[in-house]
Amino acid sequence: MNNRLSYNPDVLSCLANLSNDEVFTPPQLANQMLDMLPQELFRSPDTKFLDPCTKSGVFLREIAKRLIEGLADTIPDLQQRIDHIMHHQLYGIAITRLTSMMSRRSLYCSKSASGKYSISQFDDEEGNVRYRDIRHSWVQGKCRYCGASQEVYDRGSDLESHAYEFIHTDNPNTLYKNMTFDVIIGNPPYQLSDGGNNASAIPIYNKFVTQALKLSPRYLTMIIPARWYAGGRGLDDFRSSMLNDNRIKILVDYFDSEECFPGIDLSGGVCYFLWDREFSGETCEVTTNMHGSRNVMNRPLLELGNDSFIRFNESVTILRKIQSKGEKSFKEFVSSQKPFGFRTFFKGKSKPFKDSVVIYAANKEIGYVAFDDITTNKNWVNDYKVYISRVYGERGEFPYLMIGKPFLGEPNTCCTETYIVIGPFSTKKQAENVITYLRTKFLRFLVLLKKNTQDAPARVYQFVPLQDFSKPWTDEELYKKYGLTDEEIQFIESMIRPME
Repeated sequence: MNNRLSYNPDVLSCLANLSNDEVFTPPQLANQMLDMLPQELFRSPDTKFLDPCTKSGVFLREIAKRLIEGLADTIPDLQQRIDHIMHHQLYGIAITRLTSMMSRRSLYCSKSASGKYSISQFDDEEGNVRYRDIRHSWVQGKCRYCGASQEVYDRGSDLESHAYEFIHTDNPNTLYKNMTFDVIIGNPPYQLSDGGNNASAIPIYNKFVTQALKLSPRYLTMIIPARWYAGGRGLDDFRSSMLNDNRIKILVDYFDSEECFPGIDLSGGVCYFLWDREFSGETCEVTTNMHGSRNVMNRPLLELGNDSFIRFNESVTILRKIQSKGEKSFKEFVSSQKPFGFRTFFKGKSKPFKDSVVIYAANKEIGYVAFDDITTNKNWVNDYKVYISRVYGERGEFPYLMIGKPFLGEPNTCCTETYIVIGPFSTKKQAENVITYLRTKFLRFLVLLKKNTQDAPARVYQFVPLQDFSKPWTDEELYKKYGLTDEEIQFIESMIRPME
């Protein structure tokens, strides 16, 4: 048979994504998430499922397939079985009017649940896949539910408001008249513009997770950006609640989002999880996916008695060996943002003048400022120090550099907030030895464990141990000092490339 004629792709795997913030879930990925659930759920006529942010309807459709097969003995008649499943087991809340029709088409084979082509007849066109045109609730220019900017999203009724029904209510139980759901599953919208500069946006996927937990389902599984591991941007409370919740039974992590969503590049990757109301475990089954390989380990989400989630399973034993030494953190030598009080756009005078201080601006452009104009850390100016970019991003496959290239800060110099300062040091030799340490794969690998975005402030150096800077350092010396195995060394080398 002609292969072209026999090829029959799943239409839901061929959809173009709405945006990087509203991503369609491929059927294969949806089934991986469903595989985490106890499969007896699909053999019970009483199990109720909710997708509170349905777009293509893929989750509801794939659940329906499993129920149709699983209930064959309980409800032998196929049409009666389909009617029971569609009317009493599957529910969805669409994020837009268009996706409500798409979801019904996927689930009912008709955009109208009451249409003649629907595989199960309802009295109204929505069936159990609802959409409501909700408006934001503005308070001082922001929506009190999602934080969206009034300037950006206060639109006429002819445009989508992106006020998603599920998270725009104080009590989600009222949406389905106090109905109890056994499973809540979905791929929520990721962020909304907050009206700030440079397309600033706030995350909202966390609000879907938090709202779903208010319904107290038996199981909750969602796929969301992995940026929450690091917190920030309104995610600190969410991060803390997730990492301290011993009901999270499974966490599946993808550093490269394109391994989940082909063609979609999400900084920091993505993850999905299984929250089990009845589970109370000291460890979680964590799966690391990278370059097509999988590594599975049962371990605490909060490793080594600190507040950090260690992303790569292979790195856990490395970090344990390092922390067993009880050394101070290199972070203590790293400055905060705006080390000398100057913003990124500041350049200073173009020519030196009497008693002027050299200032490094973006792209190492040199300007000149008066000493009295320096508002913080004036005592650092006449010492040696090391400058390194506060923002450094990469895309694509490993190995990465992870941080920008450090350079020496001579006495009588300062910098804008483009850089952070490491130091200060009393001698040039100490500063140069620090630079050798920053160039090691060892140090930059430990930065990788804390750095989930382009931002590289002091906190990303938390796991880096402080060394004796009376001497330079090499990777070979560091590998030997901490007793790393050949396998552990190979993993570091596969993740971090040399810095010329």
